[in-house]
Amino acid sequence: METVVKKWGNSLGIRIPKFIVKEFSLKDGTLIDIEDKDNQIIIHPKKKDNLKNLLEKINKDNIHNEIEVEGPVGKEIW
Repeated sequence: METVVKKWGNSLGIRIPKFIVKEFSLKDGTLIDIEDKDNQIIIHPKKKDNLKNLLEKINKDNIHNEIEVEGPVGKEIW
């Protein structure tokens, strides 16, 4: 599909055709990610983080051990 890049204030913008808006349930204010991958521009809707998505990001390289503290740190009631 071909579209044209247009000036929008001090930036540039593109219009997303209605059938793509509908297919991806986009609306005004939808967050998107823009990637540069292998010299291509990839645009996709940003997924909202829910507990399942957050837990899926945990792996052996980013998990940490428990942190030991002595006594209350905040307003905990012990």
